[in-house]
Amino acid sequence: MTADPVVIVGASHAGAQLAANLRKEKWAGDILLIGDEGRLPYQRPPLSKAYLAGECHLNDVAIRSRQFYDKQRIELLDGVARSVDRRAHTVTLGDGRVQSYSTLALCTGASARALPVPGADLPGVHYLRTANDVEAIRSAAVPGCKAVIVGGGYIGLETAASLRVLGAEVTVLEAAGRVLERVTAPMVSAFFDRIHREEGVDVRTSAMVEAFRGGGRVDGVVLADGEIHAADLVIVGVGIIPNTDLAEAAGVDVDDGIVIDEHTRTSDPDIVAAGDCVNHPIERYGRRARLECVAAATEQAKVAAATICGKDSALSSLPWFWSDQYDLKLQIAGLNTGYDEVLLSGDPAHDRGFT
Repeated sequence: MTADPVVIVGASHAGAQLAANLRKEKWAGDILLIGDEGRLPYQRPPLSKAYLAGECHLNDVAIRSRQFYDKQRIELLDGVARSVDRRAHTVTLGDGRVQSYSTLALCTGASARALPVPGADLPGVHYLRTANDVEAIRSAAVPGCKAVIVGGGYIGLETAASLRVLGAEVTVLEAAGRVLERVTAPMVSAFFDRIHREEGVDVRTSAMVEAFRGGGRVDGVVLADGEIHAADLVIVGVGIIPNTDLAEAAGVDVDDGIVIDEHTRTSDPDIVAAGDCVNHPIERYGRRARLECVAAATEQAKVAAATICGKDSALSSLPWFWSDQYDLKLQIAGLNTGYDEVLLSGDPAHDRGFT
């Protein structure tokens, strides 16, 4: 048994699953899982869906119970990793504690991308990334309130659906020519555009936000064409940025995410990485990508645990994604790289589901 533990920085899906998988791989040494939210590790996908809509409690979406971590001898530490000394194999925490490691796992996740416009710091302008974010949004989303969502991707549309459940009047502002433009085909975009309009959402595309308006609190969203949308609250969902500062400061290779190989190793052989923070190879497409999804984080955590235990395991899964909106589930396998032929089952222009 090694004297120093495996230290995992980041207690979201990748980090928590990595810790659990280490025990499945019969790792007998100590495991330290560091998170900065002061909560049990929880699933993030339900945040914009059932959790925001008030259909479940945070305990319902915990990745594992407290008893699991205790039984598996996984120490949960509430703290922030400030720096890594690769030569000394240590991590320095925000409270000054210096923690040694045998292997370091960087599962630092990502942060919501800020919208750099005037008024972005006004009270009432929200981002949705953590449970605290959702609780703040839900408390403001009283029935009849005017909610403006900036961004028509997964998060924006899922949030729109949940806010309609809560009784809010919802407007979605998407800068691109269609919703979900970055991730799916035009007919799928048109389908979800129609569904949201039928559910009472005002969907605006090619809508460029120029500023948020308000005195002590946001009360409107100003578009580039001068149109103003009244708002009691605003939720910005324009993507995420990988949390790579810790890795970069330590001299680990970073390029739109922490660069890992097919075994999740970074440029330092004693550091692995997994989750939304990583840029990894996808064998099927012959290129690298940063996939922001639970499926990728789960596979990376499994491979990272095997790698730490000296086993030969490699990333190989086909990327896949899902999104729950109202009573519908969108499921996508593979990356959107164009198509040669369209095969349909059902009518996306009129039905409430199709393949």
